[in-house]
Amino acid sequence: MFDLIAFDADDTLWHTESLYVDVQGKFKEMLAPYHTPEWVESRLYETEMRNLKDFGYGIKAFTLSMIETAIELTEGRISGREIQSLIQLAKEMVSADIHLLPHVANTITTLSDHYPLMIITKGDLLDQEAKINKSGLRPFFRHIEIVSHKTRHIYQEILHRYNIPPERFLMVGNSLPSDILPVLEVGGHGVYIAHSITWAHEAAAPPPPDYPRFHQLDHLGLLPSLIRETLSG
Repeated sequence: MFDLIAFDADDTLWHTESLYVDVQGKFKEMLAPYHTPEWVESRLYETEMRNLKDFGYGIKAFTLSMIETAIELTEGRISGREIQSLIQLAKEMVSADIHLLPHVANTITTLSDHYPLMIITKGDLLDQEAKINKSGLRPFFRHIEIVSHKTRHIYQEILHRYNIPPERFLMVGNSLPSDILPVLEVGGHGVYIAHSITWAHEAAAPPPPDYPRFHQLDHLGLLPSLIRETLSG
């Protein structure tokens, strides 16, 4: 049925967003003398969105946006020591252990015996490579694609490079706008598995349940049976 099955990495194979939420909480505490937590969170998000075109995704981009937001919201009164603490938090995020999501290890092992597998992830190259290596999953994936954005054009380029017809491509991920909707647009199959924490930028309305080639699962452990009983039927 499929020539290639691809997986998003962050919050599909392992926990990531929880690291950002934890650091964002510490950032709001730092700026508590100046503004309410809600206002700090809102302004940080605005800064991140504004900086996407220049910095892209990942921990480095997030840290630069925190520093910029802190300078703006304190009118330049943020201290060098406090900025250094933000940088230290970023280093701790980079060096954090990888914790696989439930069912990931068994599912990836099972599927790798029958299908070529690929990781398609966006973000900082060094950070994403390190997480893939630390996860212990690298040997099960034939291909790794680390991209700056996930768009219809990017997926088309990947499929063309590997000579994969869209209808024989399956993408699995936790982000509708990044992992699922662009793949459906190019004619591929998408399996959406929601994560308990979703960044606002990755939120979107799902297609109707009967939308062609779209499927939604409660957890990754259900994927092999979906492929076996439904998608290959």
